[in-house]
Amino acid sequence: MSPEESFRAYVGGRIAALSRVAYLLTGDRHSAEDLVQMTLVRVARHWERVIKNGDPDGYVHRTMYSQHVSLWRSRRRDARPVADSPDRAGPDSTAGVADALVVRQALARLTPKQRAVLVLRFFEDRTEVEAAAVLGCSVSTVKSTTRDALARLRALAPELADLVGVGVLPNEGGGR
Repeated sequence: MSPEESFRAYVGGRIAALSRVAYLLTGDRHSAEDLVQMTLVRVARHWERVIKNGDPDGYVHRTMYSQHVSLWRSRRRDARPVADSPDRAGPDSTAGVADALVVRQALARLTPKQRAVLVLRFFEDRTEVEAAAVLGCSVSTVKSTTRDALARLRALAPELADLVGVGVLPNEGGGR
């Protein structure tokens, strides 16, 4: 299989998962699509080297998180206030949708670094060591950022306390 065919096969098999992670990082569908596209363009440039080193997932995820932080840093200089999304009228007939919205809005209140750590640790179910490797930081940074992010979530969105233990949010100290 040629490197181009290999890359196309990888993207075809992983695009949905990469898009979900990008959405959790950015909180916006369009920004997530841009993040995935920028990540895949960067990865495609080095694809032959990436596949020689084995499983490309680690490289792709590291590239995505680095891209996300770079974009966040560049946009931070041009920060502008953004209003919360308006509430929608009418009851929600699906049980998990309301919980997912609460979690998504709470994640949007965190810094990109805090969001990245929580997504890696609890959405992708990575260990502290794996998260540190992906983010290029120390394990203690992952631990302290996780602690700070969860504390910030508790302070900013106390309604999330009801979701702990029901599979939506992690128990405190319950990580690997």
